[in-house]
Amino acid sequence: MSIYLAFKEIWHSKGRFLLIALIVALITTLVLFIAALAEGLGNGNRELIQKLNGELVIYQENVKLSIAGSRIGRSTLNSIRRVDGVADAGQLFFSDATMVFADGQDELDISLIGAEPGRPGEPAVVAGSQLGRSSSNEVIVDGNVAARRGVQVGDTVTIKVTQGTSEELYQLAVVGVTDGRQYFIRPSLIVPYLTWEKIRPQGENETNSGELISNIVVAKLTNPADWQRMAQKIEVEVGKVEAVDRVTAYEATPGYSAQQSTLDTQRYFTFFIGILVIGGFFQIQTLQKVAQIGMLKAIGASNLVIGLAAVTQIVAVNAFGVAIGAIGSLLLGASFPPGIPIVFTGDAVAAAIGALMLIGPLGGLVSIYALLKIEPLTALGLAQ
Repeated sequence: MSIYLAFKEIWHSKGRFLLIALIVALITTLVLFIAALAEGLGNGNRELIQKLNGELVIYQENVKLSIAGSRIGRSTLNSIRRVDGVADAGQLFFSDATMVFADGQDELDISLIGAEPGRPGEPAVVAGSQLGRSSSNEVIVDGNVAARRGVQVGDTVTIKVTQGTSEELYQLAVVGVTDGRQYFIRPSLIVPYLTWEKIRPQGENETNSGELISNIVVAKLTNPADWQRMAQKIEVEVGKVEAVDRVTAYEATPGYSAQQSTLDTQRYFTFFIGILVIGGFFQIQTLQKVAQIGMLKAIGASNLVIGLAAVTQIVAVNAFGVAIGAIGSLLLGASFPPGIPIVFTGDAVAAAIGALMLIGPLGGLVSIYALLKIEPLTALGLAQ
């Protein structure tokens, strides 16, 4: 009886309930896009570090886990490699550069990253081959570069950097394509470390003499589960370094935590607004049908039947609206170009939809309570 009453009214007032469902769909779209934006911007800051093929990221001490401020030389790298329990370690070098295209495409700002071929820090490729010699003019391109500019294995890319007071162009042969490896919301190009030292941006009086200095070191451990003890051991035995896991490393990226907190706050406020809006709609609907509910109670309908009918109605309309919003959001997101940081992930979408399925019943609690408190005689205007 409850289900029959619920859907009978929905069918009789299709326009009204469709309007409520569309409001829910808009709220769903807003929540999903905020979640996708948080994921996209988060990926832009953490992808490279999150996917490093080592358990520990090692910085110079007292730099507050700043990659830009950290400096680690080859002698320190060799000391890290000698620590018992370290299977291997590799340097990573970071700078900015610009890709230029002869076919008229817009220039693309990229992160230029130097890695040691065959060592931790060099990403695995999904197409092509790994880097060869340490000084070869080879490059592995981030999957985001391939998606945005159509770069493939075998192509030659041109890198523009500022050295001294002039701009220099370097040609690099694409030998491999990796998956998404953004750093600081820029796609990445990974080159051999000696090539990086040659082509990186540098001042007028900088020289390449002396010890080769990287920003961080990536350490792969013999026993990955023992990373906490190994981090302390490396800090003690090597000295003047700070070792952390990958999660701590990317969370220390400037602006990352503040950015994610801001977007999470927006998402929570959207849920709260959704509860108020949906609750308001169902409350207005309740006030419009006081006489009908009074009649049902007068002919013997129990509070249980009326309450279940209201809950069924709210859940059905809310689920329909969430389904419209979710499908529309995914279709719209698929139409965006690769450069827009909108990323829908299964976990994030499932969590958002699960929460949205709850806001309808939560918003409708007041209206359900009002329905149960209606007195038949009062509703029909027969009370003395």
